[in-house]
Amino acid sequence: MARDRSFLLVLLGIVLAVLVWSGHEPRDRFTWFLEVLPVLLALPLLFLTRRAFPFTRLAYGLMAMHAVVLMVGGHYTYAEMPVFEWLQGELGWARNHYDRVGHVVQGFVPAILAREILLRTSPLRPGKWLTFLVLCVALAISAFYELVEWWVAVASGDEAVAFLATQGDVWDTQWDMLLALLGAIAALLLLSGVHTRQLRRRGLL
Repeated sequence: MARDRSFLLVLLGIVLAVLVWSGHEPRDRFTWFLEVLPVLLALPLLFLTRRAFPFTRLAYGLMAMHAVVLMVGGHYTYAEMPVFEWLQGELGWARNHYDRVGHVVQGFVPAILAREILLRTSPLRPGKWLTFLVLCVALAISAFYELVEWWVAVASGDEAVAFLATQGDVWDTQWDMLLALLGAIAALLLLSGVHTRQLRRRGLL
């Protein structure tokens, strides 16, 4: 228990440190707020549910990773992330692909969270139905996020251009959802075994 608490405190410290850095003179304050809003909502929710529904260390670690990806994107905007701007020039890419990374993570992390919630709160056990439903949840989250982007764009007009990060690609929405789905598949292939072992070790499965 003490080790878990220390682990969570380290993760919280990293997330808060990146949040402070991210909020210091971001490229676009409105875009920053939109990008980090999920982090600002998730932190208090996870704190309030930490005893009633504590997640595995794997799940918490992935959530922290996702938060960092969002906050870095919020600071620079996804179309102007410097490392990927450099890669764009070096490799001749037509766009900054940091937003593609963000959407892979948008499927990768929710897949493990959905897997944990379904395993702990439903009769489902590891197998084909669990895999199918986890992928459905991950894809639904991605599709809902695209709807949110659309609603924000309609409501705020040109101010949401950096938030949308389409970079002139008419198929950007479809790419985003496909990459989230691929991220979810990758998470299940790579992490299901580790995740199941952590759940069993804690008596949650």
